[in-house]
This record gives sequence, structure tokens and C-alpha cells, in this order.
Amino acid sequence: MELSIISSFEAEIEGEGASVVPGKVFVDACRSLPSGESEVTIEQTSGSRMVSLSCGSASYRLNVSTTEDFPRLPEMTSEGVFKVNREAFLETAGRVARAASRDESRPVLTGILVQFEKGSAASTRKLTMAATDSYRLAVRETELAGDTPELEAIVPARAIAELARIPATGSELELAIHDNHAIFSLGDTTLSTRRIDGQFPNHRQLLPEAFEHTVKLARLEFLDVVRRVAVMAQRTSPIRLHFDAGLMTVSAQTQDVGEASETLPVAFSGVPIEIGFNAEFLREGIESVIGDEIELNLINPIRPGLLRAEGDSFWYLIMPIRLAG
Repeated sequence: MELSIISSFEAEIEGEGASVVPGKVFVDACRSLPSGESEVTIEQTSGSRMVSLSCGSASYRLNVSTTEDFPRLPEMTSEGVFKVNREAFLETAGRVARAASRDESRPVLTGILVQFEKGSAASTRKLTMAATDSYRLAVRETELAGDTPELEAIVPARAIAELARIPATGSELELAIHDNHAIFSLGDTTLSTRRIDGQFPNHRQLLPEAFEHTVKLARLEFLDVVRRVAVMAQRTSPIRLHFDAGLMTVSAQTQDVGEASETLPVAFSGVPIEIGFNAEFLREGIESVIGDEIELNLINPIRPGLLRAEGDSFWYLIMPIRLAG
């Protein structure tokens, strides 16, 4: 009841009707139909409690449920519907989605905050999406052409992930935000999802006003080093970043497993600093940034670090792990 998808396509219909079939069995049967055959027949005779599915020499018969027991799904109406660029919407969501929580005990954090606001120019609108699991926060802002209402909603991250799997039939995505549901339409497919109630953290207030250190790194080189060293960051062990004059050392150690260390030249000066991060969260943050060069902004070992790239309206705030000793 939290997520629904309705899809339609052209077919030769000899009699109107409705059937409720077991989903997984039906999908598995369809996938198993003979390749090379172009026509599939679905049939249910009046009063029968079974549906037949046939294609070429293959045939199945499936038990059905009563249509009255199937829930009534939200439908896309003309009220409150507006259009956005599909690619821009999904690209924005894809940049922040990995920061959404998977802990169902805090429903608000399993969603993505979707905001439509006035843009920098009179003819533009700004789409902002944010996601957090309380250990990291990802925010992406995208300028949109055209007119959209000013609104915001918390949409389940799972729903937007499903939306990205729907084949594109055009460049535009239709959506409507209602009191209880968000509805998206792509061609002949409509996806609806329940909105998540609650107060999403104020992501603008969480961003520190200033940082003590800004370290610029070649993004792909930094990512490769983190991936290699993270092999030894097992269980809850952090990945450590130690900065000294002109040098960054990336290391990880797990008791009874082993340790790894690698150094990179960096433009760093001042008092040496060492900070620890969750290895997976750090890697995903670097992967989410787009650009050849990445900025790592730091305050001290117990304050969050910020990953971003110059000219990119995406930022990724990550909480540190307190290091022993």
C-alpha cells in the first residue's frame, strides 16, 4: 500500500474483464515463455477461477483472486499536475539517494526531501533534493526551465529508485504532489507512493559556515586509494586520513585481519590533523561527486567533513568516527 505502479499497452481485446494473478509466479512464467514467439494469449473464461497464459507451445494456468479484494490505487488526474525534465529529476535523485537511511524505525530518514523553489532567474525554478541517514547528508540543487509550483515533499527513496527503472518514453516526467501521495507518470506507466510524514532535518543549517582546511585532490586517484585501503576497514573499523605538510596518508587497521596504508601528495600546510570516517560512506561520497578534482573540507577531527567539486551544486557532509588514542 506504500507503492503502486500501473502500466498499460496496446493489445487485441476480445472481451473486457479483470483478473488478479499471483505476481511473482506470473512474472516468472512470462520470463520463461519461448523466445522468438511474438504473441502471448491471456484468457479467462466467465466464472472460472483460473487464468491461462500461452505462447507458442508453452502454456500455464494460474489461480486467481477476487478483484474486489485488490486495493483501489491512486490515479493521475489533471489537478495539480506539472511537468519536469525526466533526466534532470532522476539525475538529481541519483546523486543523493545513497545517503538515505534503510532503518525503518526512523521513516523520515528513509525518504528523499524534494523541494521546488524559485530559481536564480525569473523564468527558472530550482529543484533541491536531500537525503540523510544521520551519519551523512547529501544535497543536490538543479536549475529547471519552465514553471513549477513551490512545494516540498518527503518521498520514499525506494519509490524514486523504482521510477528510475521505468523505461523512458519521452523527455518529460509528469508529477502531482497530493496530501498523502506523490504520483509520477511516464508515458503509459504511472507510479504512486505514499508521502512520508514528519519533519526533515534542515539541511541548510547543518552545513558549517566555515572550514579550517580545504584539500584538493584528483577525484579518481583519491577514490582508488580509498577502495584499496578500505579492504582492511572491516566490521566497524574506520578509514583514517592523516594530513601533514604536503602529504596525506590513508590507512585502515582491523584487529585479527590486517592493515593497509597508502600516501598521496597534497597541498596541505599547518598543524597535522587525523580524522576517521566510515569507509563505505566515504567511498560513496567520492563516487557521488562529479568532476576531475574533489575538495575535502575539514574543521577538526570531531566535526563533519564536506566533499564537493568546484562548479557542482552538490555537496556531501559526512560525520567522522572518533579515533582511539
